[in-house]
Amino acid sequence: MQKISPFLWFNDQAEEAMNFYVSVFNDSKIKSVNRGPHGAVVSGTFQLEGQEFMALNGGPHFTFSPAISLFVNCETQQEVDELWEKLSAGGEKQRCGWLSDKYGVSWQIIPRTLGELLQDKDPEKSGRVMQAMLQMDKIDIAKLKQAYEG
Repeated sequence: MQKISPFLWFNDQAEEAMNFYVSVFNDSKIKSVNRGPHGAVVSGTFQLEGQEFMALNGGPHFTFSPAISLFVNCETQQEVDELWEKLSAGGEKQRCGWLSDKYGVSWQIIPRTLGELLQDKDPEKSGRVMQAMLQMDKIDIAKLKQAYEG
């Protein structure tokens, strides 16, 4: 078990959410499910791309907020596109690579290229990339590179 794991509090959708997330990401699995006396899921653990998560059906007392998001480093536009569509289904697409899924969990679907271009030593190039990104919902690598080149 890793030392620090995100802990997600759901009203009563922990099992559904775990199954959904495992279906979206490669190299993912449900590790454990703890059921109460009537068979309903109380809590569980699952793994997405090597990152362990914990889920709880804790009731309606708390909800998710964009103040905490799950940041996904993507290698290709295809990966960005697939994760963007799958995770935003039933949720809400937002600006600059952010979305909230159907459970209210916030995600950032970001190509690694964005960070590389934003860290360029030429402030004009990185500034153009930033301006291009601020106009996007889903991040488009080709448009970022076009802005970089000027």
